Amino acid sequence: MTLRVLLAGGGTAGHTSPLIATADALTRLSGDVSITALGTERGLEVRVIPEAGYVLELIPAVPLPRRPSRTLLAVPARLSGAVRATLAVFDKVKPHIVVGFGGYVSMPAYLAAKRRRVPLVIHEQNALPGIANKAGARLARRVATSFPDTPLPKAEYVGLPIRSMISTLDRHTMRAPACASFGLRPDLPTLLVTGGSQGARRLNQAVSGAAGALAAASIQVLHIAGPHEQVRVTLPESAPPYVVIPYVQRMDLAYAAADLTVCRCGASAVTEAAAVGLPAVFVPLPIGNGEQALNARAVVDAGGGLLVDDAAMTPDYVRATVPGLLHDPARLAGMSTAATRLIRRDADERLARLIMDTVDGVP
Repeated sequence: MTLRVLLAGGGTAGHTSPLIATADALTRLSGDVSITALGTERGLEVRVIPEAGYVLELIPAVPLPRRPSRTLLAVPARLSGAVRATLAVFDKVKPHIVVGFGGYVSMPAYLAAKRRRVPLVIHEQNALPGIANKAGARLARRVATSFPDTPLPKAEYVGLPIRSMISTLDRHTMRAPACASFGLRPDLPTLLVTGGSQGARRLNQAVSGAAGALAAASIQVLHIAGPHEQVRVTLPESAPPYVVIPYVQRMDLAYAAADLTVCRCGASAVTEAAAVGLPAVFVPLPIGNGEQALNARAVVDAGGGLLVDDAAMTPDYVRATVPGLLHDPARLAGMSTAATRLIRRDADERLARLIMDTVDGVP
């Protein structure tokens, strides 16, 4: 019998990356599986899910405000419409199990699963859970988490699913071809800057503002600015490369080319950098419930990265910190070792087996 799985999650790479990694693991481990992803037209899933080879069904987005506002008054009607659209997807797909990764698309999926009595598994990516998963955990048969102490009922620590191209990456072996793919030199220390799938203006301005100092220190930069951000750097032709691109499909190559990254602290960014042993300067997003700082805390406490407040991430900070780090190979090696000891690289298969076990346990 074909196992039919509906995976709900979208918006940013923080939701789509673990979803795709889990789908890939299910495909590897199950002899006969049909996977459908549930998303909205507003998110990154519209592009990346079909590119990964999976069917995508769309429903209306239902943003859940963190605080009381006029937007909150519209939630019940929007949620009701989204649940109806999700039930229509259920009638089409007939899933044996629903797996939710949080985000706008998940709450309708959780309510539809309850109404149709389809078993539900939830995966929470952050150290502090979001609104949708807090509510959905009460309805779920199993609740998987990326971090050991996530405060959710029935929580089981499995880690964060990451794509096999990253979990199996050997940065040292791949450095030369990775640098060549971006027009970088393999003999120079490389700083990777990434604010996630949408970019981060604070990081963009801080690092580009220190471009002259980085060049003077013989540091090259791979700067993933985000699709809607403009980063312009003017350096002499003799300066080390400063490559600015809006988005990278092959993050494994970006990690392989880098010696240090400046990045946000989304769960995927923290997990992927630590898993491949890439030292990091983590800069938490200044909005939300503080989950980003908590995501990075274990890696930072172990010595695998630095944690810098958003307001403190300035060109002056970059000038004062980054060149010294990148020209201290012994410190970078120690940070790399500390980070890799903390992260489970097989979370994709752990979660896939948990999903299949849950289906097997359903009468």
